[in-house]
Order: sequence, then structure tokens, then C-alpha cells
Amino acid sequence: MMHDSLGNMLETNFQMMQNHHYSLFDIENMLPWERRVYIGLLINHVKQENEQIKQQEAKMPSMSSYK
Repeated sequence: MMHDSLGNMLETNFQMMQNHHYSLFDIENMLPWERRVYIGLLINHVKQENEQIKQQEAKMPSMSSYK
């Protein structure tokens, strides 16, 4: 399973609800394999977003060049 403790499971549920707009009902009624698939998709999505942010930041001129 994607989580190894109750704390990790609750944290994952919270993140899915707050940042990705899943309902607690939907999360709790997922089959175990379905939950693993959705969490995997969310992990990939977040990694892609973070990579895009890094690429955008690399294109921006640094603030130290304006001094």
C-alpha cells in the first residue's frame, strides 16, 4: 500500500481533499487498487507541476542582477 501508517494515510487523505478536491466519501469508498492508481496519478501530476515551476524559475532573471 502507498502508506505505511495511519498518520500517512490521514495526511494523504487530507492532501487529496484540500489540494485536489476529492471528497472524503469518495476517498473512503475507493477500492485499494483504485486508491493506489489515483495516488500514483496525483504524484505524477505534482512532479510535472514542480518541474514546470523549476523551468519557469530558471528562465527568470535573478534579482541579484538588478543590483
